[in-house]
Amino acid sequence: MSKEYTSLGLMSGTSGDGVDASIIRSDGISKYEVIFNKYYKYNDDIYETIHSIKEKINNTKDLKTFSKELKNLERKITMFHVEVVSEISKSNEIDLVGFHGQTIYHNSEQKISVQLGDGNLLSKLTKKNIVYNFRENDIKNGGEGAPLTPIFHQLILKQKKINVPSCVLNIGGISNVTVVGNYYPYDFTSRDIGPGNCLIDAWVRKNSNKKFDEDGKLASIGKTNEIILEQAQELYSNRSNKKTLSLDVNDFDVSFARGLSLEDGAATLTDFTGRIIGAALFSLLSQVREKLFRVLICGGGRKNKSLLDRIKKRTLKNIVLQPIDDYGVDGDFVESQAFGFLAIRNVINEPISFPNTTGCSKPTVGGTLIKFK
Repeated sequence: MSKEYTSLGLMSGTSGDGVDASIIRSDGISKYEVIFNKYYKYNDDIYETIHSIKEKINNTKDLKTFSKELKNLERKITMFHVEVVSEISKSNEIDLVGFHGQTIYHNSEQKISVQLGDGNLLSKLTKKNIVYNFRENDIKNGGEGAPLTPIFHQLILKQKKINVPSCVLNIGGISNVTVVGNYYPYDFTSRDIGPGNCLIDAWVRKNSNKKFDEDGKLASIGKTNEIILEQAQELYSNRSNKKTLSLDVNDFDVSFARGLSLEDGAATLTDFTGRIIGAALFSLLSQVREKLFRVLICGGGRKNKSLLDRIKKRTLKNIVLQPIDDYGVDGDFVESQAFGFLAIRNVINEPISFPNTTGCSKPTVGGTLIKFK
């Protein structure tokens, strides 16, 4: 019988609003059990600093220019995670922590992915074994560093006995999709397919005192500007990085909606995002038009009704979009559970990225393990 580990996964996504924390118990291969899920909101200082500095960093030169600010922010983010781990540890036994950190810059073409988070400091202050730096080894082996969660998506479908082939669509800041062909080891493909919430969130942040369009209400009130939408789609379809498997929020910007009202901008950006996701699903799944095909949605974007309506209008009629919650999986915590799972796979020396997910040259073990001494 394979050894099981109790692992705490910590994920701070591209929305940069806080940390999703999940404890799972798993052997890292064939089964998992969820023990704990909780969201910890960043204070305003961390939230605002993340977004202001992300807007300044558009290339590797900027990483050097703003290195002092990045170092200060990394410490704040790490200390926030220390508080989270310490609180959770009071009432839970944990073998290890999967610490994703906060992505501040990701460029798949340059093979660079930078997450803020000091694994050594986290280990020292929490007295825990920490796995962090999940993307570096994949990049060293020719991969793009993302997406990393497909191996866990496959396990969810297998454990919940969901018919395959099926698909998991994660709508976070960026949207990514995992198509699971079967339950056989590594029988899946995955890629980032476009913006998720990032454009809509950025627009709402810049033009109101809100952080996101709750349930898509602003978009539902607004009217899409068809001329601006058409121009944006044309620019997107002629982009240079069409073949990339992974994307960053900085690959997109909201400037094309400038001059629109809050609501009309939200509607136009929601339409733009929905059309990209819908078209990507159409393209990826066009070979299965003769039967119903499940697409299980996780991430914050699954709550945006206006966005889901746009996706449905732009994709194949036989594709059934369902929240993953319908199968007893909390769609807010799939990513944090995944990084708890990936941490265990690091310890047992099993791969987390694959040629058909990140483009790496071979199945690759990921993460750096810091053993608390």
